[in-house]
Amino acid sequence: MSTDTPKSWPRGFWNLMFTQFQGAFSDNALRWLVIFPVLASVALSDHDKENFASHATTLFAVPFLLFSTIGGWLADRFSKRSVMIGVKVGEIAIMLFATLALAWASRPLQLAAICLMGIHSTFFAPAKYGIMPEVLPVSRLSAGNGILELLTFVGIILGTYAGGWLAETLMGREIWSGLLLTALAAVGLCTSFGIAKVPAGDPGKKFNFNIFGEIWTNMRIMKSDRDLWRANWGNTAFFFVATLVQINLALYAQKVYHMKPTDQASLQAALSLGIGVGSMLAGKLSRGHIEYGLVPLGAALMAMAALWLGWPGIGKPAFACALGLMGLGGGLFIVPLVSVLQHRPSPQTKGAVQGAASWLSWVGIAAAATTQSLLATQAHFSYGQIFWVCSAVAVVAGGFVVRTRPRAVPDMLALWFRR
Repeated sequence: MSTDTPKSWPRGFWNLMFTQFQGAFSDNALRWLVIFPVLASVALSDHDKENFASHATTLFAVPFLLFSTIGGWLADRFSKRSVMIGVKVGEIAIMLFATLALAWASRPLQLAAICLMGIHSTFFAPAKYGIMPEVLPVSRLSAGNGILELLTFVGIILGTYAGGWLAETLMGREIWSGLLLTALAAVGLCTSFGIAKVPAGDPGKKFNFNIFGEIWTNMRIMKSDRDLWRANWGNTAFFFVATLVQINLALYAQKVYHMKPTDQASLQAALSLGIGVGSMLAGKLSRGHIEYGLVPLGAALMAMAALWLGWPGIGKPAFACALGLMGLGGGLFIVPLVSVLQHRPSPQTKGAVQGAASWLSWVGIAAAATTQSLLATQAHFSYGQIFWVCSAVAVVAGGFVVRTRPRAVPDMLALWFRR
């Protein structure tokens, strides 16, 4: 446990934050570097474009479904710092492979690189989230997660924009995009060396080759703790909505506003700013503890914003405002849930729990990619109506929290007014 002072963050905290930011940025830059040229192609039908975007997202998610238990085992069996350093070494090799795939203009190899980055993130996530309660006291866990989520989603948004910018600016010279991402991976490796050293949670933990049996065991661990179990499903709902919004936003901006990938900067910035403010605000409003009342408040904002996003004839300025509100609600929603997932497991099971939570979150991500394709192609929903689906999911998630924790919001408000 950290012995940080009230005026400083623990040693190595910012190294962890930058390493995470770099990984989130590079993951998404590579993914959208591959996707955006396909979306801009005049030789492909809208159906083919939507299917390709969906398949690329699914390929990134598949490793989480297959290997999350391995990531959880690694995070418990070895020092989480050592796991993250090893993962960053692997990222350099993956980006070199991606450089070749881009240089050869091979879509199958580019999709393979996306899948490999999914494996990279699968192993990184349990160590990243599991180390937080080991380097931060519980009084700073929500604030620390606010910073972590801020940097993660800013990395996602900026990586998405950078992927489009690189695809357009370096068209025909994609090898330089790959080399740039390789260099960023090397920087991430350097910063990972500064992450705080922590002991292994369970050095004698044996690996269970029955992947689905291990997932079931980890689920049972979470189900024995009511708050942990609920936070897990809330986390899954969040990633479903976030992914559906991200995929739909790129298609909506292109088809409705006729914006090129690089012209979407204002919309991406609005969402990024909202997430950043929401995450930081959640840490601030939690005031030294995990504040459950923020979850339904965030869900309500997400629901209203998604309803607004899909409103017929909405102009770009109003659309950008709705994206900002969506991000604000998302930040308030996710920070308390992540804090619960980190704080409540025992030291010996933190990695396993994070692995199981990661597995379910990527079930949500894969489901979102499939849902986007089915709603757009089979159900013939407009892009605006797909945003309304996001609103409905947020309503269900928020309503569940209100029903199961009816005192969460009143107690939060009472605490705020007393102070």
